[in-house]
Amino acid sequence: MTESMEKEAFVVEKFEPVSVPPAFKTIDGVYFLSNLDLYQNLTISNLFCYKSETRTSNNNACEVIKQALAEVLVHYYPFAGRLGISSEGKLVVNCTGEGAIFVEAVADCDLDLLGNITKLNFGMLGKLVHTYPISQNILEIPLLTVQVTRFKCGGFVLGVANNHCMADGIAINDFLSSWAQIARGSPMTIFPFLDRSILSSRQPPKNEFPHQEFYEIKDVPKSVLASKDEEFVRKSFCLKDKKLNHLRTLAMEDGKIEKCSNFTLVAAYTWRVMTEALQMEADQQTKLVFAVELRSKFKPPLPKGYFGNAVFHPCCLCSAGELTSKPFSFAVKLVQDAIKSVTEEYVRSAIDHYEVKGTNPYGAYTLFISAWSKLGFLDNDFGWGKPTQSTLGNPGPNLCFTLPQSEDKKDVNFLMVMASSLMNSFEGLIET
Repeated sequence: MTESMEKEAFVVEKFEPVSVPPAFKTIDGVYFLSNLDLYQNLTISNLFCYKSETRTSNNNACEVIKQALAEVLVHYYPFAGRLGISSEGKLVVNCTGEGAIFVEAVADCDLDLLGNITKLNFGMLGKLVHTYPISQNILEIPLLTVQVTRFKCGGFVLGVANNHCMADGIAINDFLSSWAQIARGSPMTIFPFLDRSILSSRQPPKNEFPHQEFYEIKDVPKSVLASKDEEFVRKSFCLKDKKLNHLRTLAMEDGKIEKCSNFTLVAAYTWRVMTEALQMEADQQTKLVFAVELRSKFKPPLPKGYFGNAVFHPCCLCSAGELTSKPFSFAVKLVQDAIKSVTEEYVRSAIDHYEVKGTNPYGAYTLFISAWSKLGFLDNDFGWGKPTQSTLGNPGPNLCFTLPQSEDKKDVNFLMVMASSLMNSFEGLIET
C-alpha cells in the first residue's frame, strides 16, 4: 500500500476495548512523577510489524500478548493506574490497578501491502493503534493502550500508545523487552526501578544556570502562521553514508570541529534546512531542541531499569541569519556545546527551574529532534520473531525522529512531521 492510497481503502475491524489489569494484586496509593516527567504529558505511540510463515500462526497472538501484558503489569504497576492531581496541584498517578486497555483488530489484507510503514499517513496509522481524542480530559485517558491487528497472511502489527510522562524511550523499551520475554516464556532480565523521587527538585530550589531551553520565541515566522490551519503530514528521509561523510567534511574543514557523531550532523543539518524552509527573517530567533539521555550523567548513575523520564532537552538558540550564513561548523558546534552542557548539576538546576516557573522546553521551538535509532525496538520478540519494521504513530509538528534500524546500517533514516506547505519547502531543500 502506498502513501497515495486513500486511507478508506485500508479496512481494519476493531473489537471492543477491554481492560487488562495486573495478573496479581499490586501496590495502590499515589505514585510520584518527577518534573522531568511532568512536562512530557503527551501521548506517544509506536507500531511494530511482525511477519509470519503461515496464515494461521497469528491465531493466538492476541491471547498470548494480552496474558503477558497482565503479567508484566505486576512489575510495571503504575501503567495500570490513572493520572490524578495532587494537593499541590501537580500530576500524579493514582495506582488503582484498573489496567491497560487492550484492543483486538483484524485487517482485510496481507501485511506486505502496507509497504514501508514510515510512509503511511496518519489516517492509516490511526487504524493500527488505539488512541483517544486530544480534546479528551487527560485524567480520563488510560496511561497505556495496546492494539494487536491481525492480517490475512498471518502477520500482525502491535500498536502501543502511552503517556510520555510515564516513560522515555529507554524505559518503554525495557517494558517492551520484559513483556516480550514473558510472552515467550522466558524470565525477565530487567526489573523496573520505580522510585522517581531521586529526581525530585531540591528544597529550596536552586536555579544555578541560564536555561535557554525554557526561552519562548514569540516572533513566529510568517510561514508558520500561514500554515496553522493546514493538515500535518509525515515523510521519511534517508541520509546516505556518502552524504553523512560529506557533511562531516564540511563540519571539519575550517578546523573548529575535530570530530562529530552522526546525530550531531543530522541535528545541525536538519535544523539549518528547517530554518531555511520556514523562510525566517535574518534577525528572527531559531531554536533547536533535542533529547539527551541522563542515566550515565549522574554520579552514581541512575539505577538499572530506571522507569520514568531520564532525558533532558537542551537547546541551541541563535538568529536565523547566523545559522544559515555561517559555516556548517557553527551549527555543529552549537549542538556539541549543548550536549556537553548537560551535566548532573545542570539538570538539577533545570528541574528546580521547572519547579518554580512551570515552563518547559516544548514551549516553542523551530525543530525538535530525538534519536530513536538505537533504542532496541527491533529486538523485541514476542514469540513470532523480531519486528521487521517499527515507526512512531503520532509525533506532533516540526518534529524529527531518527528511526530504528539494524546495527550494520550506516545510513540514517529520519521521520519529519510538519504542515503540508512547510513540508513541501523542506523537501525541496533537503539533500539526501
